[in-house]
Amino acid sequence: MQRILLSVDRLSTWLGQACAWTIVALTLMITWEVFSRYVLNAPHDWALDAQIMFYGTLFMMAGAYTLSKNGHVRGDVLYGFFEPRTQATLDLILYFLFFLPGIVALTWAGWNFANESLAIRESTFSATPLPLYPFKFVIPLAGGMLLLQGLVEIVRCVQCIRHGEWPSREQDVEEVDVDKLKAMVNVKDEDIAQLDQFVNREGTAR
Repeated sequence: MQRILLSVDRLSTWLGQACAWTIVALTLMITWEVFSRYVLNAPHDWALDAQIMFYGTLFMMAGAYTLSKNGHVRGDVLYGFFEPRTQATLDLILYFLFFLPGIVALTWAGWNFANESLAIRESTFSATPLPLYPFKFVIPLAGGMLLLQGLVEIVRCVQCIRHGEWPSREQDVEEVDVDKLKAMVNVKDEDIAQLDQFVNREGTAR
């Protein structure tokens, strides 16, 4: 089971990292458009539509990736003080009450929305229209991936309730571990305390 959960984590991570390259495309596009508009005096009417589609793809495809890293914003004022079993029980309730109905509706409606767009070969309204239906298929794709990752998180909640601790997950970017950093540079807590005292003395003397 753990192997399956981590496989979904890796899929969400791969898709998230792949779509993150749209940042590079978006940056280059905006840079070129600014240069073209203000230096060459030759703006492109389709540029804004393309930028919106790139940004929308980036934003939507980040959902499953962020969930796989447990990185979505939550109110940690009380949650962080709970035992793992209590956290998992609360998460499980909220997944069934809010997450599943919302994401299922998003995926279903997004699929119908995208197919209707494909049927009429929908395009943007600029003087140089861009096809819009490929972008609209990102909606059900993002919703489906978020739903799949959400099911993985539900299984993790059940495992945590059973065993009393959260199961491991696929890691990507880690925050700085202060203890590891101090060990790497051979800095001790006593050294930091002495440095603080020195700074305080110097500040008082001045």
